[in-house]
Amino acid sequence: MSIDYSLLAVISCAALFAGFIDSMVGGGGLIQIPALFTMLPKELPATLFGTNKIASVFGTANAAWRYSRRVSMPWRTTLPAATAAFAFSFLGAMAVAWLPRDLLRPLILVMLVASAAYTFWRKDFGALHRPQHAGRHELVYALIVGGAIGFYDGFFGPGTGSFLIFLFVRFFGFDFLHASAASKVVNVATNLAAIGFFIPNGFYLPLVALVMAIFNIFGSVIGTQLALRHGSGFVRQVFLFVVSALIIKFALDTF
Repeated sequence: MSIDYSLLAVISCAALFAGFIDSMVGGGGLIQIPALFTMLPKELPATLFGTNKIASVFGTANAAWRYSRRVSMPWRTTLPAATAAFAFSFLGAMAVAWLPRDLLRPLILVMLVASAAYTFWRKDFGALHRPQHAGRHELVYALIVGGAIGFYDGFFGPGTGSFLIFLFVRFFGFDFLHASAASKVVNVATNLAAIGFFIPNGFYLPLVALVMAIFNIFGSVIGTQLALRHGSGFVRQVFLFVVSALIIKFALDTF
């Protein structure tokens, strides 16, 4: 495809900021997807979603790698959750054909408001890393959380990383930093599952995806360094900011 380099510059800036936000608390799709639809209105939606996923997976994988070098990763929870998320994201993608996605918007809006309210009300929420489960219970909860989020990401998607962080803090007793690190691994799995559909079917723009991936990685490096330097309290504040932005977007789209 031929593309105006000024448009590519705008999309690259969006990818940089998306990688920055996504590396800490998720929500990068809130930035990248509108930018793609605005700058490339003639492309098929599936092509833009595929391009977004390809760019995102590089930034998310970079963040996961950087976290794993500095944070004690809770692999016994993260890997089962990632495996279930990978499998169920395919089911979510298949469900798009027979479930109207717009019916989910009011429910997701309620869930986002509840997550933000709970986090704001509980001042100590996610402040300390105190894993709550072990053995079979840990595995079962990890599979349930991974499967539910994987299905959601394959079916709908926006806010996946933020939901993951909230669930890791609420149900596993992680602090926000460890929850963010774990969520990146699960998010890589869901992105790879989606890419497994988009690439074979040609739903992506190679040049745009490549440039966006590079800038997404740059943003991810900056965001991860800030999260590691300032800790869970900082990640909590960014989480509340991003979830608030998601609430506003979903409210406008719903009503």
